[in-house]
Amino acid sequence: MGTSHSREGADLSDSDDYHSETEDRDDEEEEEEYEDVHYDAVERQETPQTTSSNRTIDEIDTKLKSLKLKYGDASSQGSGERRVKLYLHLGGNSPKAKWIVSEKSAPYAFVKSGGGGEDDEDEGGSSSGGGKKNSFWILRVGAKVRARVSTEMQLKMFADQRRVDFVDSGVWALRFSADEEFRRFVNEYHDCLFENVYGLKATEENKVKVYGKEFIGWAKPETADDSMWEDEEGGEEKFTPLRANQDLMEEFEEAANGGVHSLTLGALDNSFLVNDLGVQVYRNNQKGIHGKGICVSFDDRNSGSRLAKSTPKKGMLMRAETNMMLMSPMKDGNPHSTGIKQLDIETGKIVTEWKFEKDGTEITMRDITNDNKGSQLDPSESTFLGLDDNRLCQWDMRDKSGIVQTIGKASDSPVLQWSEGHQFSRGTNFQCFASTGDGSIVVGSLDGKIRLYSRRSLRQAKTAFPGLGSPITHVDVTYDGKWVLGTTDTYLILICTLFTDKDGKTKTGFGGRMGNKIPAPRLLKLMPLDSHSAGGNNKFHGGHFSWVTENGRQERHIVATVGKFSVIWDFQQVKNSGHHCYKNQQGLKSCYCYKIVLKDESIVESRFMHDNYAVSNSPEAPLVVATPMKVSSISLSGSKQQRSRG
Repeated sequence: MGTSHSREGADLSDSDDYHSETEDRDDEEEEEEYEDVHYDAVERQETPQTTSSNRTIDEIDTKLKSLKLKYGDASSQGSGERRVKLYLHLGGNSPKAKWIVSEKSAPYAFVKSGGGGEDDEDEGGSSSGGGKKNSFWILRVGAKVRARVSTEMQLKMFADQRRVDFVDSGVWALRFSADEEFRRFVNEYHDCLFENVYGLKATEENKVKVYGKEFIGWAKPETADDSMWEDEEGGEEKFTPLRANQDLMEEFEEAANGGVHSLTLGALDNSFLVNDLGVQVYRNNQKGIHGKGICVSFDDRNSGSRLAKSTPKKGMLMRAETNMMLMSPMKDGNPHSTGIKQLDIETGKIVTEWKFEKDGTEITMRDITNDNKGSQLDPSESTFLGLDDNRLCQWDMRDKSGIVQTIGKASDSPVLQWSEGHQFSRGTNFQCFASTGDGSIVVGSLDGKIRLYSRRSLRQAKTAFPGLGSPITHVDVTYDGKWVLGTTDTYLILICTLFTDKDGKTKTGFGGRMGNKIPAPRLLKLMPLDSHSAGGNNKFHGGHFSWVTENGRQERHIVATVGKFSVIWDFQQVKNSGHHCYKNQQGLKSCYCYKIVLKDESIVESRFMHDNYAVSNSPEAPLVVATPMKVSSISLSGSKQQRSRG
């Protein structure tokens, strides 16, 4: 499939793009002002048809009315009925896409829902902020919109136009008549979102309760210290940026020979796809990865391993990329595993199965990763990290005497040694983790918290970021540990870990406790139209920085997958406090400037190849995109010369 241009700077001004089927040309001047920023078709080779251009307002209205939802009265939100102009976007990303005026003057309010009755009319319930159990705030606009206030709305604000766009079974826009009314709406939206997420009224006291005094800048970004973001802007490695008008070029696409589960990229000669048939081997080159026609089948029972009967969902390279550790879930829908199997890539055989045990008791692991960003290149590597819901540890494939365990029969699988780590009390709900270049560890949790652990101790986090309430499903970290990227279903969160200690030294949160001057994070989001067009499974997953394994090299881009899209952000641009995306924004700075790679089916994973494979004058190494049935290599530059490493 194809690639698309960035949404950044789109100048789309068809005179008939914004119209009502019933309104006349008296509104022409007002509509023309709106035209300058509306979403239109981005140049694509193929476009997902998730929004029908034939859907009428009446059909949507009928569907909403059929739900028979019960809503509280809006009277608690102030005296007088407030009105707004309501638009609906039709046609998705097709060339004929357009906005129409759904209602010229629609009443709107934030109301409580969750069962009806007098309690629903309360502005948040008791002084504790909980309100009625199971109740939540909804945005009601006219007869057409009933949207639960959440990050799933993908609400985007245009302060200079007194306008907000959002998703609710379609893409809608509200335009306000006055700046004061726009600001009031935005403030109420943030308050309702806070209460829906945390079950507490959005008071100053409750914000401190949720975020803590040190992180109050996360709730009030205007008070946060952004000096660390600004200091880093001028200190990065110079490179050719990804220009807004630069095409992404698909070098080649191949069939993957079976349902793909995961992508494991190598920094040396080969990369790998784990699919239903086994491990497919690919050759790395400067244009991407190319199939070698080699497959290590899981039906190879030479080892007699019982894990040969199950399909691994993840592969991790070790020992100079000559071995791969394969992790299989105990059952579908459950990510936990009681062991891993070790594949010798050179012989193509599964040489052993390892069990996870602690103090003689079999335990499970949710995930595994390398000790540090570059340890998979170490030929003597014998340890790796493990994570479970309440465990963080290091596993050692050698016995206590330091001798590699011999391979026994399948019925006598060797046991990995619990080298170090900690089993936490219930409630941490760890979900994902990643390591830096020096072996420090970042862990994401179900409650949205992100914890930083020093390589010297896995017992207590040096820093614990409160998060924004959404579960962290994936984390990554730069080689130098200065930046952490968390993935949630609806946005990516970029965190600066730098701080200045009492002696005036700049450190990261992995090496010491961050004080009161903690920078506010930045969010990476999709435009509402793109979010709606991404496909049925339109949740973010697998956000990654580009890949470097050397001091002094700088990650250049961020990539994440959502539905049929691979989305690419310029890392330097996101860090730039003067970036035009951040102008006139309220709340946390959110970046909407990105490029999209579009496929014809939901994407399994998107990863940049190792920095070794970036060519001269290129903004990045090739991007590899895996879908269940295909793997593609995307080039960000047409140059064929190897980039000088200086």
